[in-house]
Amino acid sequence: MIKQIVRDQFFLQQKSEPATEADSQVVEDLLDTLRANQDRCVGMAANMIGVKKRIIVVAMGPFLFPMINPVITKKSGAYETQESCLSLDGVRSCTRYREIEVDYLDQDFKPQYGKYKDFTAQIIQHEIDHFEGILI
Repeated sequence: MIKQIVRDQFFLQQKSEPATEADSQVVEDLLDTLRANQDRCVGMAANMIGVKKRIIVVAMGPFLFPMINPVITKKSGAYETQESCLSLDGVRSCTRYREIEVDYLDQDFKPQYGKYKDFTAQIIQHEIDHFEGILI
């Protein structure tokens, strides 16, 4: 189901809890909401739809994929960039890494590992920041 985008900074600055299989509907809602906003958004964290769980969805071209409880295990190539967020107004500066490695659960709650670089890595880092209440 397509959900409203949360813009309340107090809510967005709260930490997220690990997701469980009981949160599988949140994954579907995030995918639906990202699809509905794909003209202006390339990634989304669960707190952006009002759920404080460690779930993100990422658009990699036409493909959307969820990451449940993702953890960045390695990062390299720091650089400065500017980002915007669907939940916030304006553009802000931040530090990102060109290459990252991530452990996560897929939509079926099976363990996965991935290496990501460039823009996809940047999206994942931005969304994982949401778990810690970090607003760019």
